[in-house]
Amino acid sequence: MALRLATGLLTSAQLPPGFELLPGVPGSPAPRAPLMSMPCSDLVTDSFLATHTQPLEEVSAGLERPPTGADGLADGWYGEETLDRYGPGQAAAVMTAIRGAAQRCASYSDVLPLDGPATHNTVSAKDPGVPADEGLVLRITVTASDDAQPWVTERAFVREGDVLLTVDKLIEQAPVVGVEAVLPAAVTAYRAGSGR
Repeated sequence: MALRLATGLLTSAQLPPGFELLPGVPGSPAPRAPLMSMPCSDLVTDSFLATHTQPLEEVSAGLERPPTGADGLADGWYGEETLDRYGPGQAAAVMTAIRGAAQRCASYSDVLPLDGPATHNTVSAKDPGVPADEGLVLRITVTASDDAQPWVTERAFVREGDVLLTVDKLIEQAPVVGVEAVLPAAVTAYRAGSGR
């Protein structure tokens, strides 16, 4: 019998120092275009995988490290951990499609919603440096035409068999730390909860 996917999510006790769980992560949207044909702008949207894939099961938890600096923002961290279980072989296919999207969308232009400014966006990829069947960290840099300081978001994908573990770091200017602040703990928690 397969373990419930939720047993692999981070718990409060497993979080790095200073982090806490957030209540009530909203449900996923209905799936749309597949990853191979999605617009590049969707790389920075919430519920990225649920929008473009069809997992058999999904669980998620919001994560936060409240800011402690004087400006109230500089050292804060906000994001989400998601576990998606797919049918046999589908998680590997999703990882291949994510890599393809990162290559196809390495540099693209966009316009922010609600008549916002034009943006130039770049996507870079690196290895997450955690034990897994495979993994990838996407760093998406968004530079608006009316703001010289770019905005940055990171999204880590780690595959363990037919499960994809995703850690999303919400977009911010001049981030102090990225997904690496939480990803090793998330992988350790998943492996402990799944018996790996």
